[in-house]
Amino acid sequence: MVAEVLAALQPRDGGRFVDATLGGAGHAAAILRASAPTGWLFGCDRDGDALEVARERLREFAERCELRPGNFAELAGWVPAASCDGVLMDLGVSSPQIDRAERGFSFMQDGPLDMRMNRQQTLTAAQLVNEAPADELARWFWELADERASRRIARAIEHERCVRRIATTGELAALIERVVPRRGQKTHPATRVFMALRMVVNDELASLERGLQAAFAVLKPGGRLAVITFHSVEDRLVKSFGRDLAREYRVIGDVDVPELRQARTPLARLLSRKAILPGAEETAENPRARSAQLRVLEKI
Repeated sequence: MVAEVLAALQPRDGGRFVDATLGGAGHAAAILRASAPTGWLFGCDRDGDALEVARERLREFAERCELRPGNFAELAGWVPAASCDGVLMDLGVSSPQIDRAERGFSFMQDGPLDMRMNRQQTLTAAQLVNEAPADELARWFWELADERASRRIARAIEHERCVRRIATTGELAALIERVVPRRGQKTHPATRVFMALRMVVNDELASLERGLQAAFAVLKPGGRLAVITFHSVEDRLVKSFGRDLAREYRVIGDVDVPELRQARTPLARLLSRKAILPGAEETAENPRARSAQLRVLEKI
């Protein structure tokens, strides 16, 4: 969604921007070109492999960017507060991560059950699958991925690991397919389980909550935050974050009780009530983009 991101962030000469999920640096390169000749970009990614790819791709812009390893949740620790005109967060797993079997993100090729975005961390998907209580597995599958067969799949995993350790993506996918037969469905029955495991391994929702706060903190008034999500759990969190900032009142406590609301000036405005979707041409060229949704807010 490069065109949509550029339209949202409106990069210009002299602007300062953040790509908080560098990946292959496609968005970063487009932002730097559009903000030439003096625009600046801060970039980070917790995947060391992705960061090296980004450094190479952005070599021509080396004097106009600062790239660091790290989670976007830590953004406010190194990017000056209220200094940026735009921040991009492109969530989820990247195509290079999916396509490399040894990373363990996908069941399309058999590989180790890894799923770590930052390979310096110790927790892997194999540890969760083989050691987490079945009730916890079922909760993750249901709450993070809306998997209706969450309990059956979790019990099957618990039974299987008593016999032998589940070590590869292929073994887990085959086990899930035995529990929930495909029966002609386009989507593989293991899709939701793999997504939930990846989110837990990488602590994605907690990181996203902290990352949204950090991104908003580094924006200057008039600066824009653009977030691309790929599934409903992330999108709901991003939408809720934007709506809270755009309200003309403050909610006291965890429940919005109208009588307890405190009036305030909105902190942001939503640039679109509905999520922006990729165009037909992009989804035809890249089917993985079909579930992408872009939300944009502007700091007041």
